[in-house]
Amino acid sequence: MRNRFDSELQLLEEMLTHMGELCEVAITNATNAIKDGNAQMARSVIEADEEIDQMEKDIERLCLKLLLQQQPVAKDLRRISAALKMITDMERIGDQTSDIAEIVISSDSNTPAYSDEIVAMAAEVSRMVVDSVTAYVNKDLGLAQEVLEADNVVDNYFDEVRDKLIDYIRQEKGEHGRHIFDLIMVTKYLERIGDHATNISEWVEFSITGVHRKAPDSELRG
Repeated sequence: MRNRFDSELQLLEEMLTHMGELCEVAITNATNAIKDGNAQMARSVIEADEEIDQMEKDIERLCLKLLLQQQPVAKDLRRISAALKMITDMERIGDQTSDIAEIVISSDSNTPAYSDEIVAMAAEVSRMVVDSVTAYVNKDLGLAQEVLEADNVVDNYFDEVRDKLIDYIRQEKGEHGRHIFDLIMVTKYLERIGDHATNISEWVEFSITGVHRKAPDSELRG
């Protein structure tokens, strides 16, 4: 019975890893789409969001099966519970990459002022997502905590890009204002993705330590 349970736990880790990879690709493609004004790539991001949504449902079913049929001990229960929380954040990451893609489709791709910092910001949040899932699979508390620290880097990027784009609007006296606003929205979505990666890492911490930093110990210890 335990061997079967361990096999299904491994399957859970593999599915979470795949879902994380889908999120990584979606972030990269959404960023490239906004950079190049590539509506076709943007549409592929929206289509990929459907696969991320399906992965959430499949992982949720597996987690519920493990909880209801296997009666896991406390350590395993934490890992399964954390996985259920993690997939919610990953599904929202898929939604936000789709929102970025919608901006590409609806905006004027010929306008200027694409900020290189957005590329760096997207790379950082993508790394956060991948590292948070890797930390879960490898039970790597140190890596999870690195992701938590990286959220400050993303927040700084957001402030920098926002201020730069606002200055651009002032210099251009409102010309291309809608496009600049779209870019500010892109950075906001990227910041939210960073927040979701942070949430994932907090649940990784919980799966390892039994303590969630945003809740009283008495509620989540197990």
